[in-house]
Amino acid sequence: MTEGPEDAAPGLDVDTATAGGAATPVDEPGPKAATRKQVRREQTMVLVKSPGFIIGVIIVGFWLIAAIVPGLLSSVGPKEFTDAGARANPGDGAWLGTDGRGFDVYARLIYGARPILIVAPIATALAIVVGTTLGLVMGYYRGLVDEIISRVIEAILSIPVILMAILVVFTFGSSRAVIIGTIAVLFVPAITRTIRSAAIAESELDYVTSAKMRGESGLFIVLREILPNVTGLVVVELTVRLGYAVFTYATLAFLGFVGADLTDADWGIDVAGNYTQIVRDIWWPSIFPALAIASLVIGVNLVTDSIDKALKS
Repeated sequence: MTEGPEDAAPGLDVDTATAGGAATPVDEPGPKAATRKQVRREQTMVLVKSPGFIIGVIIVGFWLIAAIVPGLLSSVGPKEFTDAGARANPGDGAWLGTDGRGFDVYARLIYGARPILIVAPIATALAIVVGTTLGLVMGYYRGLVDEIISRVIEAILSIPVILMAILVVFTFGSSRAVIIGTIAVLFVPAITRTIRSAAIAESELDYVTSAKMRGESGLFIVLREILPNVTGLVVVELTVRLGYAVFTYATLAFLGFVGADLTDADWGIDVAGNYTQIVRDIWWPSIFPALAIASLVIGVNLVTDSIDKALKS
């Protein structure tokens, strides 16, 4: 039986534009939307005043510029031989020295930011979309769907991350698309479980019960009611997994599983190709790329921590 306007609960409007002309009550958007906007404004103010957030943005921003327009930061190409010669110390004709082939270490750092900042963000975004969708579906609908997906996730989590990545690359090749898909698959289980827990908690709250009593569809409740209330958690997961994605890609590059040529500018490859020279006191070709990886992860983590604190403020 469809309720008429006179039967609608207090505080609810009536949307008459429904199929068959039937009247369906919907939430009054005004107070709830205004409250959410006010909370977001306050969280944004907390975020932009955080020193950690500012430092993190500067670090990540620098490497983003390097990845997008490396020519602005280096006049030397990553494969150009320099006048300083091979294994030149930092400052002897090259800011950060040269490697055993005579390539400028600084130029390779700048150009080496591109592959890692292509793979890591795309893989993370893909994992967030899939993981959030699965988590919301599992948390709201529960039942058989939840059981089946949970068992699959447990199976994936039982395999070490790097081992699974190597197995996938061996099986499907080491193209950039495979690397992105592999990292995304590795992150989906953890994201799914986090969002599922949040969705279960939200599903038991009054506003979800109210939506069900109004006759809203499951898809509407998941997308319009639950998702906005777990958005903060999704953002935190996005930034946390981005740091892990950087580390995972660098590890695969170090192990030689990203399909790149040894002369290509890539931080992981440069570390792998030069670390044996540390025992000969030629530390700069491997230490500086390692520091670049560390700085990017630290920058992302600073942004992550700041966002988390702002959401909890």
